[in-house]
Amino acid sequence: MRVRLLVILLSLMTAALVVLGIPLARSIAEGRQQAMFFDRLGDTTRFAGMAGQNPGPDGTRALTGELVRYDQVYGVEAVIYGRDVTVRAASRVVPSAPDPRVRAQLNAALLGRAGENPAQIWPWQDRPLVIAEPVLAGGDVVGAALTVSPTDRLRGQVVRRWLLLGLGELAALLLCLAVALRLTRWLLAPIDSLDAVTHAIATGQMSTRVLERVGPPELRRLASAFNEMADHVQEVISQQRAFVADASHQLRNPLSALLLRIETIGLGLPPEWLDELEETRAEGRRLTEVLDELLALAQAEHAATRPVLFDVAAAARERLSAWRPVATSRQIVLGQTGLSEAMGYADRTAIGSALDAVVDNAIKFSPAGSTVEVVVLRDADSVRVVVRDQGPGVAPEELSAVGRRFWRSPRNVNVGGSGLGLSIAIALLEASGGGLSVALVEPTGLAVTLRVPRRPFAALAAVTLPAKVPAS
Repeated sequence: MRVRLLVILLSLMTAALVVLGIPLARSIAEGRQQAMFFDRLGDTTRFAGMAGQNPGPDGTRALTGELVRYDQVYGVEAVIYGRDVTVRAASRVVPSAPDPRVRAQLNAALLGRAGENPAQIWPWQDRPLVIAEPVLAGGDVVGAALTVSPTDRLRGQVVRRWLLLGLGELAALLLCLAVALRLTRWLLAPIDSLDAVTHAIATGQMSTRVLERVGPPELRRLASAFNEMADHVQEVISQQRAFVADASHQLRNPLSALLLRIETIGLGLPPEWLDELEETRAEGRRLTEVLDELLALAQAEHAATRPVLFDVAAAARERLSAWRPVATSRQIVLGQTGLSEAMGYADRTAIGSALDAVVDNAIKFSPAGSTVEVVVLRDADSVRVVVRDQGPGVAPEELSAVGRRFWRSPRNVNVGGSGLGLSIAIALLEASGGGLSVALVEPTGLAVTLRVPRRPFAALAAVTLPAKVPAS
């Protein structure tokens, strides 16, 4: 948008400069030619007067000497013609017949018409400035005085003036460019801020806000309205998360007491009720697990991240060591390959918790005798930890639902769990500027990729900075 706005503004400014520059350039050329014309017209009129005052041989010799001296000083050819178009006096040798270029002006002077400024001579036209004046004696036209002036100097002056004009217009265009850049920056500052804040909110940084003190009034009102909307959304989400956390916490104590009562009642039940008692215990444990994971999810979404630079590969080895006894007890091989060292920038505790949730899922859904492989990779922007299992996986059409809260694949309903493990991992990763993606593995299984940024995440500034961030 910035480029399009700049192009429009510069096009309008360039068109305005061209519209003003062309008439000005024409006026410069016409003005220089007019000054030269009046200068040469005065000399031609003087020669015509001298020729009319003394038409005899003595006057002709004196006139010829004057014309020669004039030609030597100014380089302008001067000729006095008689009524019969014969040459009476000249500053240099000329043909007996007039040059066709001067014939029109000469004929007009012989008819008694005063010299006129000829058509405009442009810098690319190599033609002289011809002026003819009638020679009068006793009120009659007895000849004509003619001057033929080279225009090299005139055209050079016009070109130099045009160059100065072009430089002036270029300077004006650069000034217009600076003004256009400043104007577009001022106009688009709220939009740039809105774009950055929208991205930050989309990645979980709910406290970021658009600066309302820059840009035109209409966009400032838009920024204010957006901030009000973001405040309402943040309040609703905070209330929702607080409700989940409070409900999970408040329900846990009564549930623990209920399970304790079930155990107490079970001590006095006859043997035929033991199966029912065990099913009740299992449901109680499952409900406890759901409440624990809801509380963990609420804490993950509320947690303030403390990003640091750490070795992601080492953190992965540490978490795999913690999970290896669990995997061994289920006859699952848990291994790590790829890079032995890969530095990432995130909250180390949050990344460890996210990796725990993903590895727990992989072990939970993998059959005995299979392998869960963890591969550490690195690209230009992030460190990637890929967890591959050999479980049943999901159908291709279900892939987009993986990570959704409480979602479980129909093919895995017999496996324990609440459907919140990957949701917790996603919340932890996004809070640190990372992300999580899921892909199918051939022939069976899933590949869950945890992405950790290699450099500070810009949106994390919203965690420690004031609520409103500047447009820049």
